[in-house]
Amino acid sequence: MRELSLNILDIAQNSISAGASLITIEVKEDTAQKLMTVTVSDDGCGMDEEQLKSVTDPFFTTRTTRKVGMGIPLFRLAAEQTGGKLTIQSEKGKGTSTCAVFHTDSIDFTPLGDVTSTITILISMNTDRDFIYRRSRDSEEFVLDTREVKDVLGDVPLNHPDVVLWMKEFIEENTAQLMNSAQ
Repeated sequence: MRELSLNILDIAQNSISAGASLITIEVKEDTAQKLMTVTVSDDGCGMDEEQLKSVTDPFFTTRTTRKVGMGIPLFRLAAEQTGGKLTIQSEKGKGTSTCAVFHTDSIDFTPLGDVTSTITILISMNTDRDFIYRRSRDSEEFVLDTREVKDVLGDVPLNHPDVVLWMKEFIEENTAQLMNSAQ
């Protein structure tokens, strides 16, 4: 994949398919160590040990529509090409956490891409789920938690055009502030 936001989208879709009601997406940057950590965690059905061992195999998938699953193997490859790594923790009935660490100074580092659109699309297309998007750079951080947004909005749905625009602008403004404050 040409940008990490597409990997995030793919893994979050796996979480949705696994019946997750809460999906947490975290992007953490450590500029001093030149690291970026991308974590997608959920409270879905989880995997047993056999599935967990097979999940990085491109010829293993739980999908019935095709016989290969390239999302996790490509995410692992993207991390390993930078000298980083991918770890997956899962417990049947409790959920899964996928974490990739990237060395941002590597020539093979894949750009993060349009994570704002990825998060906005995930939220607006899956209003029956809750999402936490946490973005940090060094000691600065911002969080978008749909549970809090739903509490404020009451009956207004997360896919209302004004709400989608607000979420997009919230993520863009806070991301810009993170990037500017760390320089």
